[in-house]
Amino acid sequence: MPEVPRASERLAVRELVPDDVHGVLAIYGDLKATEHLSFDPRTHDQVEAMVTRSIAAAAAEPRTEYVLAIVEQGQGQLVGIGRLAAAPHQPRAATTGFALRSNRWGKGYGVEMVRLLLGFAFGDLGLHRVWGARSPLNTASAKTMAAVGMVEEGTIREHVQRGGVWRDSVVHAILDREWRERAT
Repeated sequence: MPEVPRASERLAVRELVPDDVHGVLAIYGDLKATEHLSFDPRTHDQVEAMVTRSIAAAAAEPRTEYVLAIVEQGQGQLVGIGRLAAAPHQPRAATTGFALRSNRWGKGYGVEMVRLLLGFAFGDLGLHRVWGARSPLNTASAKTMAAVGMVEEGTIREHVQRGGVWRDSVVHAILDREWRERAT
C-alpha cells in the first residue's frame, strides 16, 4: 500500500484520524460548503460514522477508497477533504471528490488540494484515469478542475437527488498522460 502523505507549499495530505471529526464537520456540516455537493449538510453523528468508516477502509486489502484530510502546513488544521475511489468496472480508474472549508475559498487552496490528490492518484497509485462530477452551478469547481487539466466531458442528467430534487452533474476527467504532460 503506498504512503499517502504528500505536501505542497501551503497544504499537506494525510490519512484521516478519529480527532478529525470536528474538522470534517466544519465542512460537511456547513450549509454553504455543501451547497453544491451531492448530500445535505451532515450531523455530528453522520460525520463521525463517515470518519470511522473511512479509517476502516484505509486498512482494507485491496484498498479501493482513500478519504484524505487536507491540512494547512505548520498549523495542521483540517481545511479540506479529498476522496479517490476505485471505479469497479474501469481498471486503473478512480472517481474523485473534494470539499474545502468555506472560509478558505478564493485563496487557491482548491487547485492546490486537487493537484495533490491527482499527484497521488497518478504518481503513487499508478492510475490511468481520474474523473469527478460537479453541480452545474458550481463554477468554482469547474475552474478548479480546468486549472489542474481536467477536461469537461459532458453531463449526467438527473444524476443526484438532493432535498427531493433531481440535479444534473457535469463530468470532468484527466488521463495519466495529460497529467504527465502538465507536470513537465
